[in-house]
Amino acid sequence: MLSDTVCLQAQQNPNEYEETPPVLMKNELSFGFSLHSSGWGLDFRRGKNLTVSKKRMYEIELVGMHHAKEIKSVNPYYENSKSYVFGKLNSLTVLRGAVGFQRVIAGKGERGGVEIRVNYTGGLSLGFAKPIYLNIIPMEITDPDQFVLSVEKYDPENPNHTQEYIYGRASFTEGLDEIKVYPGAYAKLGLSFEYGAQDDDVRILEVGMTADAYYKTVPIMALTHNNQLYFNFYINLLYGRKW
Repeated sequence: MLSDTVCLQAQQNPNEYEETPPVLMKNELSFGFSLHSSGWGLDFRRGKNLTVSKKRMYEIELVGMHHAKEIKSVNPYYENSKSYVFGKLNSLTVLRGAVGFQRVIAGKGERGGVEIRVNYTGGLSLGFAKPIYLNIIPMEITDPDQFVLSVEKYDPENPNHTQEYIYGRASFTEGLDEIKVYPGAYAKLGLSFEYGAQDDDVRILEVGMTADAYYKTVPIMALTHNNQLYFNFYINLLYGRKW
């Protein structure tokens, strides 16, 4: 009689599925690439679960920071001239290191879905300002097709550093020995969507905002106002593993 009852219940619920929670991994390691409203970024993260819904995160980021007034130009009189940003004094690259926390606000089930998390991070940053060097055309040339370029650090006061005489940007290696460091701090608030299909797989799309502050103004541009505080919106793609 009991076997008949069990058989009848199975026939009445042929599609019934009992969902079990996903396996909780203690550690997480991920790498990512981001775009933000002032440039680009590379991201490395190490995470450790403190509870089922809370995680401590350690983060290192390398970020390129552009000024809002940067506009690329080329010398229209020479076909092979290279692009450059007129008025740019320094290129700014930022190294960030921080500790933060991540909380799950919507989990995903065993059969897939998206886990939504909120992240809040803060730490220290170092801004590396490298002087801009340009290839300069001589002011006096006898043959427009025969001249020798000179490599010079951009100086807005130099009459030979106008758009007419700038042939284009010089090699990236120029100015590396003149880098100045600007210490600062930063904070980040983000919302991440983890869509990895496997329990040990990390696939994350993240959006959010950051704030960088330096102890003094970083001179990126010569002909406009420079900032000491930077706010940016970002989008980030992260990939990695859990164990």
